[in-house]
Amino acid sequence: MTVDYKSTVFLPKTEFPMRAGLPQKEPEILEHWEKLGLFDRLREESKDRELFVLHDGPPYANGHLHMGHALNKILKDTINRAQQMLGKNAHYVPGWDCHGLPIEWKIEEGYRERGQDKDAVDKVTFRRECRAFAEKWIDIQIGEFKRLGVIGDWENPYTTMKFSAEAQIVREVGKFLMNGGLYAGARPVLWSVVEKTALADAEVEYAEHKSHTIWVRFPVVTASRRELEGASIVIWTTTPWTIPSNRAVAFAEEETYVVLKVGSVLENSKAEPGERIVIAKALIEQVASDAKLESYEVEAEFPGSALAGSVAAHPLRGQGYDYEVPLYEADFVTMDQGTGFVHVAPSHGADDWDLGRRKGLEITNNIDGEGRFLPHVPLFAGTVVYTSDGKEGDANVAVIRALAAAGKLLNKGSVRHSYPHSWRSKAPLIFRNTPQWFISMETNGLREKALKAIDDTRFVPAGGQARLRSMISQRPDWCISRQRLWGVPLPIFVNKQTGEPLRDQAVVDRIAAVFEEEGGDAWFSSPASRFLGNDYDPAEYEQISDVVEVWFDSGSTHAFVLEARPELKWPADLYLEGSDQHRGWFHSSLLESSGTRGRAPYDAVLTHGFVLDEKARKMSKSLGNVVAPEDIMQKYGADILRLWVVGSDYSEDLRIGEHIIKHQADAYRRLRNTLRYLLGALSDFEEKERVEVAAMPELERWVLHRVQELDKQVRDAANSFEFHALYRALHDFCAVDLSAFYFDVRKDALYCDRPDDLTRRACRTVLDILFDCLTSWLAPILCFTTEEAWLARGKAPESVHLRVHPTIPADWRNDALADKWEKVRRVRRVVTGALELERAEKRIGSSLQACPLVHIEDAGLRDVVGSVDLAAICITSQIRVEAGNGPDEAFRLEDIAGVAVVPITAEGQKCERCWKVLPEVGEIEEVPRTCRRCADAVGALGGVA
Repeated sequence: MTVDYKSTVFLPKTEFPMRAGLPQKEPEILEHWEKLGLFDRLREESKDRELFVLHDGPPYANGHLHMGHALNKILKDTINRAQQMLGKNAHYVPGWDCHGLPIEWKIEEGYRERGQDKDAVDKVTFRRECRAFAEKWIDIQIGEFKRLGVIGDWENPYTTMKFSAEAQIVREVGKFLMNGGLYAGARPVLWSVVEKTALADAEVEYAEHKSHTIWVRFPVVTASRRELEGASIVIWTTTPWTIPSNRAVAFAEEETYVVLKVGSVLENSKAEPGERIVIAKALIEQVASDAKLESYEVEAEFPGSALAGSVAAHPLRGQGYDYEVPLYEADFVTMDQGTGFVHVAPSHGADDWDLGRRKGLEITNNIDGEGRFLPHVPLFAGTVVYTSDGKEGDANVAVIRALAAAGKLLNKGSVRHSYPHSWRSKAPLIFRNTPQWFISMETNGLREKALKAIDDTRFVPAGGQARLRSMISQRPDWCISRQRLWGVPLPIFVNKQTGEPLRDQAVVDRIAAVFEEEGGDAWFSSPASRFLGNDYDPAEYEQISDVVEVWFDSGSTHAFVLEARPELKWPADLYLEGSDQHRGWFHSSLLESSGTRGRAPYDAVLTHGFVLDEKARKMSKSLGNVVAPEDIMQKYGADILRLWVVGSDYSEDLRIGEHIIKHQADAYRRLRNTLRYLLGALSDFEEKERVEVAAMPELERWVLHRVQELDKQVRDAANSFEFHALYRALHDFCAVDLSAFYFDVRKDALYCDRPDDLTRRACRTVLDILFDCLTSWLAPILCFTTEEAWLARGKAPESVHLRVHPTIPADWRNDALADKWEKVRRVRRVVTGALELERAEKRIGSSLQACPLVHIEDAGLRDVVGSVDLAAICITSQIRVEAGNGPDEAFRLEDIAGVAVVPITAEGQKCERCWKVLPEVGEIEEVPRTCRRCADAVGALGGVA
């Protein structure tokens, strides 16, 4: 008669499903957090702990989230949750940038579609439309960020358009106004003809562009050397339209220059036989080729320094350009291409402007905001550099034709090169001299303060420090004015007689107080007297109509968030954004804070890379390779996205695509199955089963050693903000140490030993510890799955995220024991390798049918394996260990010397309860067809149910 022993075997029991169903489960967990008031609970329970503040770099409120947003916010959330689990109070306040051109541009698009004239719309009405647009997208993005599992103060985020924020931005501008750092100046800035405003460096991207190239003769009229008399200096430029603004020519002092006499010329050459041109010696062959010279001779050779004092005539002299063009040495002249001379237009280039300022050159104002030459410009009035839709106008061709007609065009051509474009409109930009408001990098020592602040800041990765330092050390004064409407009004009055800004703290305070109550709209709807008060006559002052650039807005967030909120602190522990923010938010925050508070508003800066597709290409709609977070979450769930973030080296650019996500889904399943196994094996675990560590078998103490090692790695990763290695360590621990080894080895004891057996109790104790640790360690990463597992176990508290990491005793670490078990596992690898081959050849169906003979040469290693139950470790019914090398036909592994295995079939009968093959099976008649261990277990359970 057959007896069914199934009811006496302790098989895992759990309702935690193998198939995650994250797209359906995660919204349920979000509801649980909402009902629990998780964020408020965390704040209440951790209010007396050390505060950790990761200050949120504000995303822009103008569209659905893209994968870059997901990467950024998941990484922030992982860090915050990890710090919270360390026992800190990680208070996170999300925020938004709301002002600026993208929103203004969107509202204007609506006007254009409806045939409305934006300029005819009341300014306050227009600003209110911009505000409503931003509010709509903030609400949408909050829901999308929550869906990613990001926890924060979503009920009370910060926005740059809140009245209190606008008021503080006024106060921050006022600080620079009052200390003399803010000044009005005219200098070239990168200007968008399409958007009709100056752009900050962070709003500029470089893309390939086809430009005209021209070689132009500047006749020498005052020669510093006799050889130069009657010759022409030849310049080369890619911006013909800047020639009308030329005021000088630059040369390289340490280079060698020559006077070249033209001999014969090739067909279509614009050079004239017998003419004499001055160029750099290093570029003779290039110029001769460009100008189509068939023959030439070098008449004179001299150092660049000899050119000092020479003066040329403008190539369009006699047509309204009757001024001298002096030659000056400049370090920006290179020999990479061209002629060795650079034409200098101080109003259309940073280097040109700096040289022009030092030499007292005229800074022209020839181009208006629409890219059009002004009426006073001879020959070219009304011509356009770029049109309102970013296309090339007629100015370049007009200048080229005028130069040709004047006989001063030596050659013309084109070149494809990297050129600045607006990252919004994608249109090319121009350097244009405009009156703007600047914060001086030198007044009050702002540059030096910022450089010292960089040196005092921790950067992750460390290379970010040198990058930001290089930018600050070289950057020009900070242009903070914009000629737009949607922004914080620049709170400045200028004396009409002196041209000086009004520096009066009472006026600044009065403006800020009004903005605090009514916002920046009041600047456009109130009379100037409201802000000036009784001490000043409004008729004597011009009220500036510019707005503050948005990078000053976001650079001031530390003032109206960190300092203004009592639950936060200044400076922040961490700023975290993409690597482009070295010239963006990190940069502007550093300058604003250094200029007003003398240090950076952060102690540490972390940067991550950009998101690319699987082929390492930038995502774009035109390529059809855009991967949206929403699509991933609908198919796989947010936890898979979170795993992708920490599973990637986010210090570099990250790739994403279907194959990569599937790989992460596979890795996720291994982690989930580990939690599922633990839940099943602990289904009826009771505290009375717990075993003291000292009484545990070695294998359990080895697992606890690994727990102690991982606990340190978890804490180190949280503090170093480096989760990639931790993710790999936790994954391998679950997949290799636990699933493939410990769980595999202990299944027999767990399923078949008596309930009161020490090994089984010790195993269950360790499994309970593992569950507590893994749900805690993985919670910052897999915030939904660990919550699901925690709730399935039914342990207090009501959320895994209300916990802190378990305290792991230091004495669990046992390096000697770890070394021993590493040796045991190496022997096990050879045994299991041999048995896998036997199964593949169908000589056995299960490892329990085997009784391998293990040959071990090293006596010490034999002693090690002799001290453990090697049959249980290798999951065989029996095993024998002998000294020696073993027969030639024995199974070996190349990387494990001195161990050979001969597979042998186990003798005896199969136990119908544990399936081991042993000679003792059937000895106990009361419990037929079982081994002694199983017979004892069945008896202890009161027999078969």
